[in-house]
Amino acid sequence: MKRSWTVAASVLLMLAPAMAQAQTLEDYDYENLSFRGVGLDVGYIWPTKVAATPSYGIRVDLGYLGPGLRVVPSLTYWSSELKRAELDRLAEQLSSLPTLRNRGIVVSGSDLGAVDWSGLALGLDGQYVWVMPGGFLTYLGAGFSAHMLNARGEGIKNTFVEDALDALSAGLTGLAGIEVEPLRQLRIFGEVRYTVLSDLRYPGLRFGASFMLPGAAGATVVGSAATGEGGRSSGPR
Repeated sequence: MKRSWTVAASVLLMLAPAMAQAQTLEDYDYENLSFRGVGLDVGYIWPTKVAATPSYGIRVDLGYLGPGLRVVPSLTYWSSELKRAELDRLAEQLSSLPTLRNRGIVVSGSDLGAVDWSGLALGLDGQYVWVMPGGFLTYLGAGFSAHMLNARGEGIKNTFVEDALDALSAGLTGLAGIEVEPLRQLRIFGEVRYTVLSDLRYPGLRFGASFMLPGAAGATVVGSAATGEGGRSSGPR
């Protein structure tokens, strides 16, 4: 959990200089939020306990809470197999059970067979957005998420190992991304992310497209070649 707070603190430190440009807290109001578009993404993650695997997600653009601060909820799914080192660790825990230890039974990782572990994450990201020359949007952000983890495998079926891997866990994410609008109402984006849970962490990449409602432009973003008062721009949203 200490690592989770380290990630969150690092993201806040990165965002602090930009957020200092906001006028007052009154600039930020949930009433500014509204549905602006929906996006789909495909990515790849490198978790600590399972093999690297693709991820699939859907996100909703709720617009800007205030100057430059965009709110994006999302739903993401991934599935993979536990690594051999993790299987060996679980087998060691099984072997330490009194009922097996007293009978001299030793379980190995190979005895557990293949174990699939999947995750479904409901997340909420805050993205601080800048307009770059050429009309690109860049952003830094942080997010909170709830993860439903599920394990499947013949070797762990109806055991405490399955119960331990089936969990609901909170997560923290730091992220950075870039976004471009090649066609009106179509956004293409790419992101790098790092997510930390209590018993799992993983870096990841995401690429996708968002389909925006007509007239979805809204709150001000920060920093472009044509900035107005306070360094803010009415450029691409």
